[in-house]
Amino acid sequence: MPILSALGGVHHVRLTVTDIERSRTFYTEILGFGVAAESPGSPDDPAIRADRDALYGGVVLANDNLILGLRPVADPADRFESERVGLDHLSFQLGSMAQLREAEERLDATDVVHGTIRELPAFGIAILSIDDPDGIHLELTAALE
Repeated sequence: MPILSALGGVHHVRLTVTDIERSRTFYTEILGFGVAAESPGSPDDPAIRADRDALYGGVVLANDNLILGLRPVADPADRFESERVGLDHLSFQLGSMAQLREAEERLDATDVVHGTIRELPAFGIAILSIDDPDGIHLELTAALE
């Protein structure tokens, strides 16, 4: 018997980023998150970067019921590696294939690194892969019609 058997959905995810302003812009302007809370101090201050109550110098974003934190403590030269232990990718669900196709068209007009829509019939979904400014792999996902 598992210790916990009734977990709900994911409450929040926090990503470590290299540049808070660049990441905030990406997640708000590209993915539509809004700012829910932000650090009262500069992410350049080592005391702020180490203080969880000051959000580590970062920002908390929200989109519908998803809370996403950005923590700007990574070395500026660092890049995401999905082959290391930890996060492989993060997938955001859209409401329809039409929304997924619209997202692909809108991304085509930006410099955001992204793939093309790929159908995965065995899972009943289609995905569109994109990378955030630090190379963190993201997917936009919609149910196949």
